[in-house]
Amino acid sequence: MTTVLEREQRPLTSTKANRSRRLGELSFQGLLLGCTGVGLIVLGILLYTVFNKGGSRLSVDFLTSFPSRRPASAGVKAAIYGSVWLIGLTTLIAVPISVGAAIYLEEMAPRNRFTRLIEVNISNLAGVPSIIYGILALGVVARGLGLGFSLWTGSIALSLLAFPVIVIAARESIRAVPPSIRQGAYALGATRWQVTKRAVIPPARGGILTGCILALSRALGEAAPLLLLGALVFSASVPNDPSDRYTALPLQIFNWINRPQPGFQITAAAGIIVLLGVLFTINGVAIALRRRGPQTW
Repeated sequence: MTTVLEREQRPLTSTKANRSRRLGELSFQGLLLGCTGVGLIVLGILLYTVFNKGGSRLSVDFLTSFPSRRPASAGVKAAIYGSVWLIGLTTLIAVPISVGAAIYLEEMAPRNRFTRLIEVNISNLAGVPSIIYGILALGVVARGLGLGFSLWTGSIALSLLAFPVIVIAARESIRAVPPSIRQGAYALGATRWQVTKRAVIPPARGGILTGCILALSRALGEAAPLLLLGALVFSASVPNDPSDRYTALPLQIFNWINRPQPGFQITAAAGIIVLLGVLFTINGVAIALRRRGPQTW
C-alpha cells in the first residue's frame, strides 16, 4: 500500500517531467527556427546581391541577343532556347518512364527479392553525383549509341538524373492513398488497372507533380554533366532539332563568371535572374496543374 506522502510526491514528479519535456520541445523548435532563419537570411543576401548587380542589365535586348565578347552586347537567346529544348525533352523522356515505374513497383509488382533489389538501387541512385550520369551518358549514349554531343544526349543524361527523384516521390504519394479507396473500388468490380487509374492516381497526383517539379528544377540547373557531354559555352545560333549542338543557361552563366572583365560579372548576375525566372515559370505551371481537380484526369 502506498503512503500519503508517496501519493503527494507522484504529481510533483510528473509535473517536473512534463516541464522538462516541454522545455526540450521548445528548445528544439527554437533551434529549428534559428536554422530556418539563418538559411532565409543567407538566401535573402544572395538574392539581393544578384538583383542589385544584374537588375540594371535586364532588358529585351539582353533576352533576344546572342552571346558576345563584349559584355554590353552579350545576351542569353541561345541559352534560353537550349534550356527550353533540354527541359522539354527531359520531361518527355523522364516523366512517363519514372511515373510508370513508380506505379508498377507500388501497385503491380510482386513483393519478392528482385523488386526489393530494384527499390534499393533506385534509392541509391538518388544520391549519385550528377557528374556520374554525365560519364554514363558520354560512354553509352554519345559514343555507344552514336548520338554525339546533341540535345538528345544531354536530355537523356538529365532524365537519368531526374528518374530516381520522380520515382521515389511518386511511390510515396501512391502509398499515401488510403487502402479503403482501393478496397471500395475492388468491391464495385473494378480491375486492378481501373483501380489504379481512377482511384489511386488522382489523389496521388499532387505528390507526383511535386516530385516532377523538384526533379526537373534540379535538372535545369545542372551544368557539370552538360560540360562533360560537350555542350557549348558559347553559341551564336539556336538549336532547331534535337540532333543539334546547344548551350544552356547554367553553362552560359558559368562561362561569364570565369571571364576577368567586371562587365561579365554583371551579365552573369542578369543571367542568374533569367534562370530563376525560368525556374519559377516552370514551377508555377506545374503548381497550377497540380491544383486542378482530380476530375480532369
